[in-house]
Amino acid sequence: MKQGIHPDYHEITVVMTDGSTFKTRSTYGKPGDTLTLDVDPKSHPAWTGGTVQVIERGRVEQFNRRFQNFRRKK
Repeated sequence: MKQGIHPDYHEITVVMTDGSTFKTRSTYGKPGDTLTLDVDPKSHPAWTGGTVQVIERGRVEQFNRRFQNFRRKK
């Protein structure tokens, strides 16, 4: 591997949305920096079982609500 072309890989602290923290290694920021997350697996519907909510807000559901009173003329 070539020397001097790779980013610095160091330890940072990650703060989750609920306030819990953990240490990891990353190329983000400087050594000892803190990365505060806006969305994480504890709050995002894709991980919290909120897929039903996501589906309900989907395009098909929106279409069905919009045209629920539409009746075809015979």
